[in-house]
Amino acid sequence: MVSTHSQVATAPAASLGWSRLPADYAIPATAPSPEQAREYCCRLARSHYENFSVATWFLPGRLRQHFCNVYAYCRISDDLGDEVGDTGAALALLNQWEAELNACYDGHPKHPVFVALAETVETFNIPKQEFSDLLRAFRQDQTVTRYESFDDLLGYCRYSANPVGHLVLHLCGYSDAERQQLSDFTCTALQLANFWQDLSVDYAKGRIYLPIESLRRFGVSEDDIASNRNTHAFREMMKFEVERARQWFHRGLPLVEKVDRELAIDLELFSRGGQEILNSIERQKFAVLGQRPAISKPRKLALVARAALGKLLVKRRGQRI
Repeated sequence: MVSTHSQVATAPAASLGWSRLPADYAIPATAPSPEQAREYCCRLARSHYENFSVATWFLPGRLRQHFCNVYAYCRISDDLGDEVGDTGAALALLNQWEAELNACYDGHPKHPVFVALAETVETFNIPKQEFSDLLRAFRQDQTVTRYESFDDLLGYCRYSANPVGHLVLHLCGYSDAERQQLSDFTCTALQLANFWQDLSVDYAKGRIYLPIESLRRFGVSEDDIASNRNTHAFREMMKFEVERARQWFHRGLPLVEKVDRELAIDLELFSRGGQEILNSIERQKFAVLGQRPAISKPRKLALVARAALGKLLVKRRGQRI
């Protein structure tokens, strides 16, 4: 429980934080209606993630609103930690956001995300920890900017990435340990692919997600990263890290055979998207500093077309039964 003194002390920091974010992120004085809250989440999902609408094409209609609700939570949570630019303010906002999460589970939220999310939580019986673990990662980003070992980095991914996969599984009716473990492999791999793609972006924020032990092993200095020097040693290190991420994608592959086919199409789309990021890094000969790898539009269209074909085949198979 936060003391009154602590709340007063963090109030200026929180005010600073909210002022640096979109106005509609703020926690309102009164809760919106459930209909307004659902629309808020869908609008946020559509406007903040260009691929979200594409992904939801392949979801059963009954799940789309719930995916919007979960995505809206993840999106704002991430922005509270990453877009404020002040450690004290970010931590104050994350504390307020967690108080709203608690209010959601206690039955009296005010923010539209949590008003909408309350229905999702109740419908799918989602444990609060899956949401709060994400906040733990975003708090960690405020204070931990280097990771000594790969195991240390995996510990971070446990909170920054794996809960998202658990949430998706809960929405689709799965909560067993076997599927969650396979999901963890895939989500960790996606997180690693994003780290390797965004090395320069993250360094500009003061963070290095490459394990320090890898820098030492390959003879790469932090100054190489700061100066965007894609040396031979750096590219050899990235080749090693890309292959390691591919191994984690491979370990998660059995999940698509253990879920409903419609969900499997979505999982395969995201997994292939992450692997395509790694392919883009390889096509650049692993020189990612100062030149962020990206998936080309033709490759994106090919991935979507493949998924769309899979969706069509599922429907046709269902019609024959």
